[in-house]
Amino acid sequence: MELTLESQGYLEALYQAYLEDPFSLPEEWRRYFSALALEGGRREPLAPPVGEALDPAFFLRVERLVQAYRELGHLAARIDPLGRERPWPKGLALEAHGLSSGDLSRPLPPLFGAPTLEALLERLKATYLGPVGFELAHVDPEERAWLLAQIEAPWPKPPREVRRRLFKGLLEAGLFEAFLQRKYLGAKTFSVEGLESLIPLLGETLEEAARHGVREVVIGMAHRGRLNVLAHVADKPFERIFREFEEIFPEGYSGDVKYHLGFSTDRMTAFGPVHVSLNFNPSHLEFVNPVTLGRLRAKQDRFGDRERRRGLAVLVHGDAAFIGEGIVQETLNLSGLPGYRVGGTLHVVANNQLGFTTLPSEYTSCRYPTDIAKMVGAPIFHVNAEALDELWFVLRLALDYRGRYGKDVVIDLVGYRRRGHNETDEPTFTQPGMYAQIARRPEPWKVYAERLLAEGVLSGEEVQAWQEAYLERLESEFARVKAEPGPVVPHGLSGIWQGYVGGEDRLVPEVDTGVPKETLRNLLLRLTSVPEGFQVHPKLKRFLEARREMAEGKRPLDWATAEALAFASLAVEGHRVRLTGQDALRGTFTQRHAALYDYETGEPYIPLQHLAEGQAEVEIWNSPLSEAGVLGFEYGYSLDYPEGLVLWEAQFGDFVNVAQVYIDQFLASAEDKWNRLSGLVLLLPHGLEGQGPEHSSARLERFLQLGARDNLQVAYPTTPAQFFHLLRRQVKRPIRKPLVVMTPKSLLRHPEVVSALEEVAQGRFQKVLPERVKGARKVLLTSGKVYYDLLAKRRELGAEDVALIRLELLYPFPEEELREALGLYPKETPVVYVQEEPVNQGAWWYLSARFCGEIYGHPFSVVARPESPSPAVGSSKVHRLEQERLLEEAFQ
Repeated sequence: MELTLESQGYLEALYQAYLEDPFSLPEEWRRYFSALALEGGRREPLAPPVGEALDPAFFLRVERLVQAYRELGHLAARIDPLGRERPWPKGLALEAHGLSSGDLSRPLPPLFGAPTLEALLERLKATYLGPVGFELAHVDPEERAWLLAQIEAPWPKPPREVRRRLFKGLLEAGLFEAFLQRKYLGAKTFSVEGLESLIPLLGETLEEAARHGVREVVIGMAHRGRLNVLAHVADKPFERIFREFEEIFPEGYSGDVKYHLGFSTDRMTAFGPVHVSLNFNPSHLEFVNPVTLGRLRAKQDRFGDRERRRGLAVLVHGDAAFIGEGIVQETLNLSGLPGYRVGGTLHVVANNQLGFTTLPSEYTSCRYPTDIAKMVGAPIFHVNAEALDELWFVLRLALDYRGRYGKDVVIDLVGYRRRGHNETDEPTFTQPGMYAQIARRPEPWKVYAERLLAEGVLSGEEVQAWQEAYLERLESEFARVKAEPGPVVPHGLSGIWQGYVGGEDRLVPEVDTGVPKETLRNLLLRLTSVPEGFQVHPKLKRFLEARREMAEGKRPLDWATAEALAFASLAVEGHRVRLTGQDALRGTFTQRHAALYDYETGEPYIPLQHLAEGQAEVEIWNSPLSEAGVLGFEYGYSLDYPEGLVLWEAQFGDFVNVAQVYIDQFLASAEDKWNRLSGLVLLLPHGLEGQGPEHSSARLERFLQLGARDNLQVAYPTTPAQFFHLLRRQVKRPIRKPLVVMTPKSLLRHPEVVSALEEVAQGRFQKVLPERVKGARKVLLTSGKVYYDLLAKRRELGAEDVALIRLELLYPFPEEELREALGLYPKETPVVYVQEEPVNQGAWWYLSARFCGEIYGHPFSVVARPESPSPAVGSSKVHRLEQERLLEEAFQ
């Protein structure tokens, strides 16, 4: 038996038996455990006895040496292909464990897997000091025991056909980069050179994943090496890549640089077909990570894969970005959460040992950039990027681990960057010594070829033939592009996206979104039903009773009930609903109560999941205290669930600031850059209510500034019925655009913010809510919460000659509807836009830029708070004074 942690488990059991009854064990074991006690008590881990030659102290020291190699070996492993010296860990010295060279010939029992200490030391060095460094001390003990059993057993060598395939992938990766640099001199390609083994690694990932039953692989990565991955992993045609270099695009197509683009394909493996999706990604490096996980989760949900086995997420990271960008921590934290887990992600760190011009000593306070992954107990394998055979073993081990435990695992692929940050950069300005070494280093495919040629796996003729055939293929595709220049046509919508459209909002007809009254009543009754014996919280009994009264028509619907009915009606019609956010189940303002908790047992019950036989899934998850990571995940989910209602709710609207990258680089621009649609809904509580600068504004102005070419929708509804129809409209129309909703806070319980059951039973969302006032001297145009303040002020003043028109949809701008609403009044009637935000915020600048002092022939002006760098004042008293002045000015 070898000394692994599995055998350690056996020893632990014996030791426990010894503690309970020493005489239940043979004398040899009793003497061993007794000797441990004399040495100072219980030791971790235990070492085995050796029969007649028992020397507990010696074997305890040997065992400590073994443990030192397991824990410290990675520090001395030869993982740097540049061969630079690494400090030798003192803990690996014999002397550190009370051993010496004189002990090398001493015999060891079979449990150690070697006859002598010298032989054991050779095995330890071969296992732990070779081209792979294993970091496992932080891993769960059971999982670590399993990993050590695999690592300390003889490593299988890749089969002949696999080694040939690895070489071919390595060769083509290198030739492809050289071809691009020769044909497009000076163009930025963000070459993978120095880490070419990433390409065969990803290729073999598809094979090994398929062996585990995976049928969907979603890859997220930044720009370095992307063109190579597109060509050789995602099977993007060379011709298309070359046309993108020629930069001939259709008129009106904005697009993106070629090394941000994605692609998808079906790959056939030895274990069946695998669909591969490479995500589009901006230059914000790691921000694609949660998007990738969200996409995979949606795919798994679509196929009912609750065990999270059907799909695999592969994230390719840069070394400096992996440790440097906080979104990595947020993504890792999602890995084990029930609302976000995908069954384990394979993380590959493409380790250049350099971040642009910054050395590891300057970009991380940790020993390795991968140390961040220890937070989730992920095994970390540091691999020399030029050791292809060992890399194959590590990949198999990683995916076997992921398949067995459903957890994240990290491969730190240690290489270098042969060229500068891009092909026009000069790296010797900042790292002359490192690049002198790189200049002397042969291409990785030549290094591996030498090994395979020596072992008879390849012949020189085959290598030559493969080179010539591949280059001929590249030349042929390149010549075709040059001979037949033509535009790059963006991919159309296909698969699950067939039947959905982007483009101009006005070209897509509106739809009625009402639901029969009897259906609504039945849904409300289901929403108030609990299992027999379920103890409802005393304070929530009134909440449920109120909803029953709404079902009976005895009271109008409030905001939260209208939302619940929108979710419920969509679910019974077959549309999946997924809402996540901080405290989303209860609701930040104690309004939603989507989950009821038994007052005695604490067991949750979610009525939305028990509406009808065969209903679609309704998921509402409390998210971690994260905005960026969670919003990115839900955006990714929406990309692969167009027929569902996918929502993210901010605890307060201004919290969305933390996720601004996703707003700017994905939600607002993905259709224009990548022809990718999303129907994600953002619920952002908004309104100035005296809570201070940080809990007042969702920064409406920022979303309006981003509006262009009907890329998104920005709404500020004022009634529960409007909100109900708006949510259903998002799913029932075939157009897919992100929807940003300014949602209420105090208005959730405002006595006038209610709707009759009839209002949700029929009709549709109204972009403008007009009002006809005969002989009006002024029209106040407004949006959202301040409408109710104006309504109350009008009653107080008796100003019945002032009309109030509500602009419920701000973007795309409802020009036709607003023109019609204002057409009820003579041209000389002034129109004043009233907002409670400072004049440099809110919707005013957006409206004033559009109308410039005149709106459809009417004089147009604004009443707002004075300009301010802050959204609101910190004093509730000052807030009330400001609000009163604003209302008085509106009616002057």
